[in-house]
Amino acid sequence: MRAYKLIKKSLKWFLIFVSIILILVYLNNRAIPLEKPGALSADLPEANPPETMQIFQIPTGVNHRSAAFAYRGGSFFDKREFSMSVLLVKHPKGDLLIDGGFGKDVKKHFSLMPYYFKMITDFDPGISAAEQLNKFGYNQDSIKAILLTHAHWDHVSGIPDFKNTPVLVSEKELEFIKGDNKFSALARSFTDAKYISYSFQQKPYLGFPLSYDLYDDGSIVIVPAPGHTPGSVIIFITLPAGKRYAMIGDLAWQVEGVLELEERPFLQSKLGDDDRALVRESLQKMYAIHKKFPDIAIVPSHDKRAFISIPTLEKMNSPN
Repeated sequence: MRAYKLIKKSLKWFLIFVSIILILVYLNNRAIPLEKPGALSADLPEANPPETMQIFQIPTGVNHRSAAFAYRGGSFFDKREFSMSVLLVKHPKGDLLIDGGFGKDVKKHFSLMPYYFKMITDFDPGISAAEQLNKFGYNQDSIKAILLTHAHWDHVSGIPDFKNTPVLVSEKELEFIKGDNKFSALARSFTDAKYISYSFQQKPYLGFPLSYDLYDDGSIVIVPAPGHTPGSVIIFITLPAGKRYAMIGDLAWQVEGVLELEERPFLQSKLGDDDRALVRESLQKMYAIHKKFPDIAIVPSHDKRAFISIPTLEKMNSPN
């Protein structure tokens, strides 16, 4: 009889515990769309990209997640492969890599991350950007710089593979790298990296008050989008045929974050975002841009689907 009562009591507390966990998971992940912003009044900026400008995606691995991890309202049963892709921009004034992706030593780099982060991260390293470029006979001396959306481990791991290549970061992100934040530890550990900061100008761009035109032709325009890290940026790309892309880094991990105005779940944001309010502000700006200019492709760094329209390196030497 005593054993029965003990089992009954234990079961009761177990069910209470499970109920509490389920309630917390629900509160953490339930859909709560942000307030829709007012209509964007800005016109589409002029751009004069050179005729020979091209872009190519370079996938360097995947991180196994679910939609529920990426944005509020996402399903735990909707499995997503978070891509770790680098973008090669071929431009007559000097080629550019956007982010570094997983490098040759990514497993070693991953070991520097906080223990709790390693416990919840399941990734498969692919082939590094440097190795893929070598495979296709690309001359790395053509690379003008690596332009970071931000300095987290999965965006900087490939930097050491491109020795002596300048790494462009916003002034705020350089401060972040030089600080003591655990999530910039890997970027900080690259003592040979040539980090170079740039300054934004008082030139509005699609609702963002500041911008930096990298080539002075409108083909690559960077705007500050702090929040995920203090110096995170969005990179707008305009191609010769008129196609435009917004490389939003980790403002949202999947495109639904912008299209559905759903930020990261509370716990993920608490652990990974520097300033949640600033993330919300930039999400609303990107939502307004999408509503007025739906042809601008929004490309989160880790949304494999968003890269589909961007050719891979196999197309780089193709006559077509």
